[in-house]
Amino acid sequence: MPQTKIGIRDEIAALKRTRILAAAADLFYENGYENTTLDAVAERLGVSKPFIYAHFSSKAELLADICSRGIASSLEALDQALSTDASPGQKLEMLSRGFVTAVLEAQIYIAIFSREEKNLLPEDFDRINDMRRDFDRKLTNLLRQGLDLGEFTMSDPHITALGIGGMVSWAYVWYRKEGRLSVPEVADELTRIILAIVQYRPRPSKRSR
Repeated sequence: MPQTKIGIRDEIAALKRTRILAAAADLFYENGYENTTLDAVAERLGVSKPFIYAHFSSKAELLADICSRGIASSLEALDQALSTDASPGQKLEMLSRGFVTAVLEAQIYIAIFSREEKNLLPEDFDRINDMRRDFDRKLTNLLRQGLDLGEFTMSDPHITALGIGGMVSWAYVWYRKEGRLSVPEVADELTRIILAIVQYRPRPSKRSR
């Protein structure tokens, strides 16, 4: 019973943090980080400022959490793909769809990071950059595996990984929810482009040999 109560409390706290983050993100996006106060975030939520301090120690912590969300969800998509027993090409296809979806669903958060990274505390900036380097390293290793197995063709896996990461990350700039394509449709199209970039050729199955 106590564990159930603790679980419920944790879920409620997580929901409160999510509400605070969403309100802060909207205000940072609309007015900029420097022009947004915690009083404004509290007013947007209809709560007192101590309510925010119960979950975040400062406005800087709010910014760091917002800025890390896009890369954190992208890393999660990458790790999920890498954890499977699929071939490198199948993993890349799975990753690509998850990566595009993560970027588009975190569109506002990524826009804020791009615009406000200068306001991050040095330790937060370094932590987020470490996450980005981890993503690039893991993607590069996946491309090398596909290259070694003859599924991919490229001259430089690291540069290719950076190019793929840059292309997908930039989608936050041009994607519009009311636009011609839905998130899954954009994910499908960019996945086709990514597989074309690496010149993916599935290996013949043992049965067909």
